[in-house]
Amino acid sequence: MTLTELRYIVAVARERHFGRAAASCFVSQPTLSVAVKKLEEELGVALFERSASDVTLTPIGGRLVEQAQRVLEEVQLIKQLAEQGKDPLAGPLRLGIIYTISPYLLPHLIPQLRLAAPQMQILLEENYTARLVEMLKQGEIDVAIVAEPFFEAGLATQAVYDEPFVVATPKGHPWESEAEIDSSVLADENVLLLSSGNCFRDHVLQACPDLNRESLPVGSLQRTLQGSSLTTIRHMVAGGIGVTVLPATSVSSADDLLLTIRPFKDPIPTRRVILAWRRNFPRTAAVEAVRQAVLNAPLPAVSMLNNEPIH
Repeated sequence: MTLTELRYIVAVARERHFGRAAASCFVSQPTLSVAVKKLEEELGVALFERSASDVTLTPIGGRLVEQAQRVLEEVQLIKQLAEQGKDPLAGPLRLGIIYTISPYLLPHLIPQLRLAAPQMQILLEENYTARLVEMLKQGEIDVAIVAEPFFEAGLATQAVYDEPFVVATPKGHPWESEAEIDSSVLADENVLLLSSGNCFRDHVLQACPDLNRESLPVGSLQRTLQGSSLTTIRHMVAGGIGVTVLPATSVSSADDLLLTIRPFKDPIPTRRVILAWRRNFPRTAAVEAVRQAVLNAPLPAVSMLNNEPIH
């Protein structure tokens, strides 16, 4: 049994396809298939059920793959401990970040990190919260920037800032004359939301529960007003289709040409942005460098949370 074979079975379990697993491991499919078969023969059990269209884990295969993942993480930890002994701020740091934060934070964050840790190469992964959590647990990324609520066993977190939401309407909308918008009036409008899977959609629905569309008739206009990105939603609002809620950091001077931006009345809906990392991740100085870079980022309208340093 080798570490390479363990990597192969973890890849097959993840991809549920021998070809894709081989590609992710940068080997040929026959090489991977032979190695997996050899391991199954050595262990005396079948790890996978194979069919023409799918590959699934056997019950014992699922348990063995979980253990293989833990073994690989421990091996990675040994390497990271060795690197930490040299310089925790040297070498690559794999940073995950959710879609509704990355375009607005990264232009400020990356320059700050380059100044603070010029030897630390930042490898970026932009994705949904659920996928970033999975990648953290599997050791595919080291740190994630996500938003609360966030409850995951085995992961440490540190809050970095609170961000208010704002209302965006097309030019000429009746709310243009209002200084502030009460969240309750949004239920009377066509409000564009991000599609399911985006945590910012959930944040908006939590702050404005009257917007929950599940009770609306199928096919109604309000039910279908969704966008895949905040940029798409902006254009839809500018086109007069409806109004939307945006995180304050996403608002720029360019919006003044097509949109009207208004703050909420108290209580103002907000989201808390946090860092998350594995509790056994040895390069805590690198996590602290990310935290400091976030705190030094000149983000508009947010309230930075200068908590205790990460040790």
